[in-house]
Amino acid sequence: MKNTKTSRIGLFGIGLETYWDQFEGLLNNLKYYQFLIRGKLEGFGVDVIDAGMVDNPFKAQEAASMLKSADVELVFLYISTYALSSTVLPVVSNLKVPVILLNLQPVPQLDYKAFNLLNDRAKMTGLWLEHCQACSVPEIAGVFNRAGIHYEIVTGFLEDNTAWTEISEWVEAARVTKSLRLNRMGVLGHYYGGMLDVYTDLTKMSTVFGTHFELMEMCELKRLRDETTNPEIQQKTGEFYQTFDVNDGCEKAEIERAAQTSVALDKLAAKHQLGSLAYYYEGQPGNDYENIVTSVIAGNTLLTGKNIPVAGECEVKNAHAMKIMAEFGAGGSFSEFYLMDFADDIVYLGHDGPAHFAIAEGKVKLVPLSVYHGKPGKGLSIQMTVKHGPVTLLSIVEGKNCIFLLTAEGESVPGPVLQIGNTNSRYRFSTGAKEFINQWSKQGPAHHCAIGTGHIAGKIEKLGVLLDIETVKIC
Repeated sequence: MKNTKTSRIGLFGIGLETYWDQFEGLLNNLKYYQFLIRGKLEGFGVDVIDAGMVDNPFKAQEAASMLKSADVELVFLYISTYALSSTVLPVVSNLKVPVILLNLQPVPQLDYKAFNLLNDRAKMTGLWLEHCQACSVPEIAGVFNRAGIHYEIVTGFLEDNTAWTEISEWVEAARVTKSLRLNRMGVLGHYYGGMLDVYTDLTKMSTVFGTHFELMEMCELKRLRDETTNPEIQQKTGEFYQTFDVNDGCEKAEIERAAQTSVALDKLAAKHQLGSLAYYYEGQPGNDYENIVTSVIAGNTLLTGKNIPVAGECEVKNAHAMKIMAEFGAGGSFSEFYLMDFADDIVYLGHDGPAHFAIAEGKVKLVPLSVYHGKPGKGLSIQMTVKHGPVTLLSIVEGKNCIFLLTAEGESVPGPVLQIGNTNSRYRFSTGAKEFINQWSKQGPAHHCAIGTGHIAGKIEKLGVLLDIETVKIC
């Protein structure tokens, strides 16, 4: 489910040039630690641009030029020993990208007994300087605060799993940031009339996420659908049977109608190089456009499961949220609040229309519906429950003054669901159902959200930092 776009991550170490002639072997040891850090970063599947050891203002300018020309997404600043802040500021102030301070000691605890038995104060001082990463953290932070430079700090030691989990989340957030910037979102049709909460400012969305919006016409989709061949339709029908548990009540004509539309949707996405899609249309009763829009659910579900998330009701904000979840490898299924179970302290969320088949509990069912509630026509629909276990909810909120991320972690739990031909699942939250719905709603999101598997609020919060927007976590 993950996107494979490679991000470029900057790395440079800092030290004090004066030390190298004073303490034999110190520089080589510190460079070796930086080499280890670079290797771990590369293990996360990114290109690491290593500007080496910056230990004087001249090297600072060289490092800044190197990292800037490489167009890195963010920079890890490895504090190898004490260093003057004057060698740090020129690098960071020129780059204008997020900075993560790596306050990583070589070991979790110095061997004090062996250290004091060295009985050579020069050697002891050199060894101490090899472990005094924390010395520079306040100085750098103080200068960055005064300069208005945003930074974060990861503190630990070189083999600290907790620290490296945090670092990996920063790397992943940087990759998702790049994916959003390169994403092309299709907007097909128009908003569901009257849903004021889903209306959005595409300029703001493009400014925050860097996403390009491709405004498309239904007549183009119709032309692509008219051009489909019978072998293409039969091949797509086979994909339906392979991917879905096709209900016996699904008529052959309805399956082929949906398959023909699915082929056209694939071609539309490929032609415009779409990474996500928001859509809605109604059409007049009996016309070609109504025929198309009442047969898109199966095809849009396939696209969603292939990392081209599709949001109905032209919910652009939620298509963004689904794309973020998909890029983090969590899926991201289109959802809204369905029901509250006060006896079991459960919140139901689900939606009609496309779903994310890759995060389903069991195989997704393709079922016939005699009516699409609140929408025209009838046709095939998706019946699905999100995989039981940890989940994360995400909504892109367009507030009065800014765009921000709204997230919550919970659990998808077993129990009875509504067999109405829609996706719906039971969720439990640490706040309890009542408090959750109150706290979530008061943040002012649209009534849709994206649900993905796993607890990834920490990654989402880091993405917010890289996008320079706020993240609100409910639980």
